[in-house]
Amino acid sequence: MADEKKDVLRPTDEEAIRLARRLLRVSRYGALAVIEPETGAPSASRVATATDPDGSPLILVSTLSTHTGALAADPRCSLLLGEPGKGDPLAHPRITISCLAHRLDRESDDGKRARRRYLNRHPKAELYVDFGDFCFFRLDPQRAGLNGGFGKAYALTRRDLLVDHPSIGEIAAAEQGAISHMNSDHRDAVELFARHFARAGVGNWIMTGLDVDGFDLACGDDSRRVFFDEPLTGATAMRQALVSMARAARDSSQ
Repeated sequence: MADEKKDVLRPTDEEAIRLARRLLRVSRYGALAVIEPETGAPSASRVATATDPDGSPLILVSTLSTHTGALAADPRCSLLLGEPGKGDPLAHPRITISCLAHRLDRESDDGKRARRRYLNRHPKAELYVDFGDFCFFRLDPQRAGLNGGFGKAYALTRRDLLVDHPSIGEIAAAEQGAISHMNSDHRDAVELFARHFARAGVGNWIMTGLDVDGFDLACGDDSRRVFFDEPLTGATAMRQALVSMARAARDSSQ
C-alpha cells in the first residue's frame, strides 16, 4: 500500500490571518516578481511598499524600470514580504502574494490616497514622487502562501488578506487628520502605543497609517502594527478607541 502524501498546509485560522495582515502592514520593502514580455521568463526586483486602507499593497515605480514595462504588458505578479531577523532567515515569517497590478491615475481619488499613504510610510520619497516618470500601482491580491516559520505553512484567500468593512471610506477620510493630530499633539501616547501594544522599545515613534483594522507605527526602520479589538464603525469610534487605548497604556506604564 502506497504511503499517503502528507498535507504540508495547516488549516487557515485566525492566528494565520492576523500574521498575514501584520506582514502586509509592517513591511516597507518586498521582492516583486513579474513576467518579462520579451522572454516570458520571471524577473524579480526590490520595491518599496505601502498599503491601501483595505490592505492592498501599493508600489511607486519609475516608468523607466524593467518591472514597470512588464506590469503594463502583463499585470500578473507576485510580491514577497517579510524581513529576516537574527539567526536563520528561513525561521522568520514571510508571505508570497499573487496579485494583479493596476496603475493608478494620479488625479483620481485612489491615486491621491495612494500618494498620501505612501509618503506617510516613506517620507523621503517626496523628493521624487511627483516626477513625471513615476507612477503608483495597486497590487490586487488574489491568493497567498504564508510561511510562519518551520512547519507553519498556510494557503490564504483574498478574503483572508483584505479588510472588507462598510466604514473603510469614512476612516480613510479621517485618517490623515488623526495621524497628524497624534504625531503633533500626542507623541507621548504614540510611544505608549508602541511600547504597550507592540512590545517595542523606547524611541521616537510616529503613527504612519490608520484603518478600520488597526494602525501602523514607525521608528526609523522599525515598523509595528497594532490591531483594534474590533473593526472601527466610524470616525467617532476611531477617536474613542484611541483615547481608550492611550488610557490603558498609561495605566499599565504606571
